[in-house]
Amino acid sequence: MKKNNKIALIGGVAIIAILVLVFSGSSSDATAEVVVDVEQGEFVVDIMTSGALDAKNSVPIKGPNGLRNYRIWNVTIQHIIDEGTEVKQGQYVARLDPSELTGKIKDAQLGVDETQSKFTQTKLDTALTMRQARDELINLGYTVREKQLTLDQSQFEPPATIQKAEIELEKAQRSLKQATENYEIKRQQNVAKMQEASAELRGDKNELEGLMALSKDFTIIAPQTGMLIYKRSWDGKPIKAGSQVSAWDPVVATLPDLSKMISKTYVNEVDIRKVKAGQSVEIGFDAFPDKSLEGKVTKVANVGEQRPNSDAKVFEVEIEVFGTDPLLKPGMTTSNKIITKTVEDALFIPLESLHSQYDSITYVFKKSGGSTVKQEVIIGDANAENVHIVAGLEAGDRVNLSSLQGMENKEVNLLPEMDGKRNKQEEAAAEAEVTNPQATPGRRRRN
Repeated sequence: MKKNNKIALIGGVAIIAILVLVFSGSSSDATAEVVVDVEQGEFVVDIMTSGALDAKNSVPIKGPNGLRNYRIWNVTIQHIIDEGTEVKQGQYVARLDPSELTGKIKDAQLGVDETQSKFTQTKLDTALTMRQARDELINLGYTVREKQLTLDQSQFEPPATIQKAEIELEKAQRSLKQATENYEIKRQQNVAKMQEASAELRGDKNELEGLMALSKDFTIIAPQTGMLIYKRSWDGKPIKAGSQVSAWDPVVATLPDLSKMISKTYVNEVDIRKVKAGQSVEIGFDAFPDKSLEGKVTKVANVGEQRPNSDAKVFEVEIEVFGTDPLLKPGMTTSNKIITKTVEDALFIPLESLHSQYDSITYVFKKSGGSTVKQEVIIGDANAENVHIVAGLEAGDRVNLSSLQGMENKEVNLLPEMDGKRNKQEEAAAEAEVTNPQATPGRRRRN
């Protein structure tokens, strides 16, 4: 009895093992035998990129413009209202930290006090000097008159006395003349001193007044009505409270014109040669998957750049968005399908169906009657899903979607030589670029 149970148990295990092998084999075969038809129709070559929505035109909201005039190079944003806020013209937007400016105002006030004192002292000194010079002129004038009287009274004196009186008069007149000339020089000197002191005082006062006026601009208001959008810094991050505003670019935010939008995106250096101004673009929005708009490429950067957290070089591409939608806001993420080329009445198959041998022959597993053959194909352009077949297949042919086991060593059914036509096909294939990293495109090399 026990022996029969043991035999039954062994038999059951064997049956289960056989069933597992059968079903797993069937599943494997089913996977290996997935075939697709060669499609014929319009073949679109496109590049998919992600980007960000932005306004084509916007009004900048700026901080103080005269920071450099007072040797202030950077200012910290102390407070700024929330991004996306609808503001009206003249409404408060942000406030800058006035600490450095306050220090400069105090220094300027001290400078004004010092120059005011210097101006007053110079004014008193020049007034005293000129008074002394005028008194000297008056006294010398009296001396000349006295000498003249002495000369007049010596007309009946001996000739020596008369000559002495004439000499004394001449000396007095000469002293008066020299004093008059010195007075004019002193007057000009004192005028120059007063002008210098006045200019210094005026300069210090102007700087103080300018700093006081600049302090008012540290409270930033909206130049017009609109939606507030933070300015992005060099790394693409929005500025906020605590961020620095440069004296060379004091913009803290913008008021975009939402009636005309653009999508800014970046294309890698491998694909950028395919992108040209005027190409059509299908634009989707991550925030609204059911919405899409048309657009076109308007600008392609000539110089590449390296984005943060990326080793690859990319080129900025600007896409104009056709139409508007009140739900769309600047900064929203966009998906951009750039149509780089369209081939009419083309044959194409999935990229997964392509295989390569010796890096020189591209082939597919083609169904031929009840069997499968390795058929060489010449390919053209490719998109993210399919590849254009230039030669080797016809409409209605069927190909395997994946590689077949057991056919690794079978020969590839090579295409026959077709003279000039073959050469043209190979030239077209040489210009094509396949973006699928798992299927390396190639062509048979002929000696």
